[in-house]
Amino acid sequence: MRKLYHHWLCPFSRKIRLCLYEKKLDFSLVFEPLWEMRPEFLRLNPENKTPVLIDLNGTTIVSNYGATEYIEETYPELPLFPESPAARAEVRRLLSWFDEKMATEVTLPLVHEKTIKRYMEGSRGPDSAALRNAKQAIHHHLDYMAWLIDRRRWLSGEVFSIVDLTAAAHLSSLDYLGDVPWENHEIVRDWYACLKSRPSFRALLSDRLPGIPPAPHYSQLDF
Repeated sequence: MRKLYHHWLCPFSRKIRLCLYEKKLDFSLVFEPLWEMRPEFLRLNPENKTPVLIDLNGTTIVSNYGATEYIEETYPELPLFPESPAARAEVRRLLSWFDEKMATEVTLPLVHEKTIKRYMEGSRGPDSAALRNAKQAIHHHLDYMAWLIDRRRWLSGEVFSIVDLTAAAHLSSLDYLGDVPWENHEIVRDWYACLKSRPSFRALLSDRLPGIPPAPHYSQLDF
């Protein structure tokens, strides 16, 4: 069976999980405690980052971009990329927005400060400035998502795509921690409710981190 090395709230791991679920591909999850720097995992990915996907034939794919492209090209049924070159270019532009800009400014700081630091030896606890900056920055990203949703059927255009899964993966990580100000961003909240209702989302909504319970509304489809 395929294996996906992941971390609980890693948005990139969550994106690949959603891709595999959407394409109805069986796989098993292997939790990777990144702070342990396990030699076995470092041999798979010297960067010590998740996700890492091992396919049925033993092919090992490192990084979320690599895994995304590999899954789409190897398993083209139920496509997650649009057909036209212009539409695919827009998809890749927005993938960069969420997986680089939003990840750097919002998702990774909040996940790192609130979860991963708990397991790091010698950690001094959450950095209040990092938390404050991320919570301010999320409004910009939600406003941009609302702008896109207001003008398109889905984030990247008229067709559901990997961009919707990517944005939802980031928001699911943040929503677990209760850090999405839904009350100020109703358009995005309604879009996210549609994503939460997809069968591919069921496993994510059942996730529970040891010692860190989710926000009360996390698994509720209607918030």
